[in-house]
Amino acid sequence: MNRNPPGDQAVERTYERTWDEIEQMLTRVDLGGRRIMKKFEACKSSGDREGMKEAARNHKALDGVIKTLRWTLGEVGVGDPLD
Repeated sequence: MNRNPPGDQAVERTYERTWDEIEQMLTRVDLGGRRIMKKFEACKSSGDREGMKEAARNHKALDGVIKTLRWTLGEVGVGDPLD
């Protein structure tokens, strides 16, 4: 079941990821989000608005990754990450 993405470019997929690998990535992303929030708080304390904006954008992006990984794992209560 190898589907081509929009634009008709062929993509080779191995489907070799294990559930454990996906769960480990979820843990790593969660830790990354915590580091980003610490950076956000540090920037807030120092009045660094640009740093705050960057940290907020990165945190929001990681939220999407987390939801996608949870959806992939079939976590109860996690809907379509694109909604």
